[in-house]
Order: sequence, then structure tokens, then C-alpha cells
Amino acid sequence: MGDNIAQSEPVTTWTPDGETVPLVTEDAVVAAIATVYDPEIPVNIFELGLIYAIEIEGGRVKVEMTLTAPACPSAQELPESVRLAVATVPGVTEIDVETVWDPPWDPSRMSDEARLALNMY
Repeated sequence: MGDNIAQSEPVTTWTPDGETVPLVTEDAVVAAIATVYDPEIPVNIFELGLIYAIEIEGGRVKVEMTLTAPACPSAQELPESVRLAVATVPGVTEIDVETVWDPPWDPSRMSDEARLALNMY
């Protein structure tokens, strides 16, 4: 199903109550995904509205994303870039990135920041 990250044991953090596995938060996953850019558009894929869903269960993260078009030249590269970015989040142990086409992406999914960056107001 997903890709396992090559870790024999989860990364732990020392706290006064002992060692704990970091909690994976949606904010941390979004921040990691926001480091991925479409090579043809100078805006990160989160702001472009290409991320449809993020599900977190313990250290397992599932991301549903789309591309700007089915024939997108980055069809292989962007999902792998998302997987690698999410793998940097402390506490993540498994990642599943699924490319979905329904609903189709359109410019209305972009954030206000993306619209400003691309002069689409």
C-alpha cells in the first residue's frame, strides 16, 4: 500500500516523562508539502490546490493529490517529490501518495497567494 521509510525504530524525543515518538501533525505535513513546486509554475503545489486530502493515523500519512492536467510532464515526479518531502516530517513511518483525477483540478482551487503570484486576479 504505502512506502515504508527505512527506519528500524521510530525517532524519539526525550521529555521529562521519558522518550516519546513525535506526533505527526497536519501543519507539519502541509509545511513539508509546501516545499514542493510544480517545475512549470513558480508556486508550491499546496497553494496551487493540488492537494485534495491529508489523512494522518499515528505515523502513517496518506496524501491524495492531483495534477494540473492528466498529461502533465511532472506526472511521475511530483507524487514522488511529495512522498520524499513528507518523509522528512519527524514521526512519519509510512507514506501513501495517491494521484486522483476526480474532481479535476481547475484554477479556482488556488489560494489567494497563488493567484497573486501568478497575476490571476
